[in-house]
Amino acid sequence: MRTVIEPFKVKVVEPIRATTREQRRAALEAAGWNLFGLDSQDVLVDLLTDSGTGAMSSEQWAALMRGDEAYAGSASFHRFESVVRELTGFEHVIPTHQGRAAERILFGELARPGDVVPNNRHFDTTRANVEYQQAEARDLIRPEARDLTAELPFKGDMDVDALEATIAEVGRDRIPCVTITVTDNSGGGQPVSLANVRAVRQVCDHHRLPLFLDAARFAENAWFITRREDGQQDRDPREVARELFRLADGCWISLKKDGLGNIGGVLALDDPELAERCRAMLILTEGFPTYGGLAGRDLDALAQGLIEVTDPAYLGYRVRTAEYLAELAWDAGIPTVRPPGGHAVYLDARGLLPHIPPHAYPGQALACELYLTGGVRGVEIGTLMFGRTRADGTDEPAPYDLVRLALPRRTYTQSHVDYVGEVLAEVATRAEQLRGLEIVSQPAMLRHFTARLRPLADAGG
Repeated sequence: MRTVIEPFKVKVVEPIRATTREQRRAALEAAGWNLFGLDSQDVLVDLLTDSGTGAMSSEQWAALMRGDEAYAGSASFHRFESVVRELTGFEHVIPTHQGRAAERILFGELARPGDVVPNNRHFDTTRANVEYQQAEARDLIRPEARDLTAELPFKGDMDVDALEATIAEVGRDRIPCVTITVTDNSGGGQPVSLANVRAVRQVCDHHRLPLFLDAARFAENAWFITRREDGQQDRDPREVARELFRLADGCWISLKKDGLGNIGGVLALDDPELAERCRAMLILTEGFPTYGGLAGRDLDALAQGLIEVTDPAYLGYRVRTAEYLAELAWDAGIPTVRPPGGHAVYLDARGLLPHIPPHAYPGQALACELYLTGGVRGVEIGTLMFGRTRADGTDEPAPYDLVRLALPRRTYTQSHVDYVGEVLAEVATRAEQLRGLEIVSQPAMLRHFTARLRPLADAGG
């Protein structure tokens, strides 16, 4: 097979700056050993997140110029609304400044103390927004997906039997909605099959429960369906995406991912009464319903991005890039979540660093070493992000300690990815020398964003 090349030409460039290990260590110490605290100018290859960090197309930049900045009734909103309706089929389109704002509004209207919100696997802000309402965010991922190395085509599928058991346990009245994250970000960017969404839909219909999608990476999920699910191979990704949305009662999307935008989100719903309540909260906290915290130019660029993102050439290149980076990690002897997802490679820090216990944050230790070695910034997805504080102040470990290397859309070339592979290989040669960390200070919620840490004198055991 020929090399899968980037399906675009470079038109504008942004310089990046190499630094020394000594400079990077000073920057990391100033940031409290938290990669979120680094200045971007001190990062060479930034794989912290694929959220809002991608490159926009020439058509998106052109769309910016026609942005209508009217406070109410903007033409840009109507173009955005038309594209979202065509894609999702939902009547009520509510723009927000990003995905977590849509989550906060939705769960602020639906969830109450003592409720349970089932999901295949909640991501960090979704979980936080559910728990902020004093409800339980319950993960019901299929049991086989807990094996990081299992080569399964749809490890993001929800355990339908566990969903039925949850409804029987807590009662329908305590479940405001059922949610599915496509793709499963916390589990390695793993896709959800159409068959699974249909099965969850049947359960929801039987119990008269609404179903919502966290659809930040809906296009990548649709691409995997066309490649891995029986009977779907000849379908266009956009057609599959439409079917996914039409199996639900609503969705929220961080358009900083598969909207190909640098900012933006949307909440799209069928229920007019719920939509009216959400719009009232939108006006209170985000802005008027026809801009929702966004400039008109942003809405126009996002509308164009939602058209471009289901292009098969783009999706094939994107998924292959993640596969290629995973192969470089394997060649270096670093275990990862298998199979690779669509937007990132997830390194198994606990597998690479068995001498660092979860309470010493092996994922954070590995992420920091990747930065120190080569200026590559990733993010820990493990006990620092998802660990629970016990009554005695110690952490209940997360199920896994991973490092996510998220690929910004249309931003880096293959030589950048090759460079990251070289950094991985160098770090792997001295894995036994890495030490754990301890927390110096942390906030009450979403601590991984702003916690300050320091290295331990030994591995942390």
